[in-house]
Amino acid sequence: MAAPRRRPEDWLAQRGVLQALLVPPSLLMALVARARAALYDRRLIGAFEADVPVVSLGNLTAGGTGKTPAAVLVVEALRARGHRPGLLSRGYGARDGAPNDEAVELARLLPGVDHVQEPDRVAGARRLADRGATVVVLDDGFQHRRLARDLDLVLVDATRPLGLAAPGPSARPVEALLPRGLLREPPSALARAHAVLLTRTDQVDASSLERLEERVAGWAPGVPVLRTRHAPARLDTPEGPRDLETLAGLPVRLVSGIGNPAAFEATVRDLGAEVVEHRVHPDHHDFRASDLPPREGPPVLCTLKDASKLEALGLRPWVLEVRLEVTRGASWLEELLDLLPPGPEPGGEAR
Repeated sequence: MAAPRRRPEDWLAQRGVLQALLVPPSLLMALVARARAALYDRRLIGAFEADVPVVSLGNLTAGGTGKTPAAVLVVEALRARGHRPGLLSRGYGARDGAPNDEAVELARLLPGVDHVQEPDRVAGARRLADRGATVVVLDDGFQHRRLARDLDLVLVDATRPLGLAAPGPSARPVEALLPRGLLREPPSALARAHAVLLTRTDQVDASSLERLEERVAGWAPGVPVLRTRHAPARLDTPEGPRDLETLAGLPVRLVSGIGNPAAFEATVRDLGAEVVEHRVHPDHHDFRASDLPPREGPPVLCTLKDASKLEALGLRPWVLEVRLEVTRGASWLEELLDLLPPGPEPGGEAR
């Protein structure tokens, strides 16, 4: 069995002399983030108004909250309301104009939905509107305030709310901005959200979830807080789809290059599978043949995000697809989406 690869966040989760050297730049990052937010809040820095409504999906931390299933949920809800949504993302990890792993995943989940990957999100929004989108769904857009939005939905992972997991059973997790932690801005920034979606709430105990909701209420008074879970929805194998119950009691080997591999493993275990190996790699990992387990042995199981990259290397993995399920507060999300201004009629004037 291959030794698990140490990820940068595993090192950051520890407390030591070297980690302490990152505290001063982290404090500076906090000052910069607060100053930047104040400039936008006071309209001293302007934001570009797109010609169509913009729905932003984002988070406080660097990756791993489960935004792709949330994007699918929102896009499908908008389509049900008669909109033609377009997806807009930065395209992290994309090379030579090719779509990145998340774009390939979204194309499988949302066939026919226009998706633009563009570091300049203002230009990307213009392009989507010009191509007929009546609403733009902005991926990872909470900190990208240069593009104005009509709705800000922020995801907080209940298993590690401020980015880093606790280094031990009785230890407190590090809560700090980059580079000491994984926060992009202080938690008080949640106050500008229209709703906070707690993800993976089924993977924490009730008391921890209640404490988290109390903290979120303190950071963002009056902002609706929804509970969600990443519900297993489909199991694909090289021989075709199988029932999720197939995993019960089955030994499997996991390969992941995602933001929260521990949550993926917990989901697989909850389905009754016996995880005999988990090869963990950094988010958006560019897999090589040496990263893969031997062909012989129990099935290799991965997420839909990693599937195309593993298949390109000749591996035929089993693929677990998950969907975001709102378990509390669904009516709040429905009402927020209903309040979106309509996009322009085809051939009509922009709003």
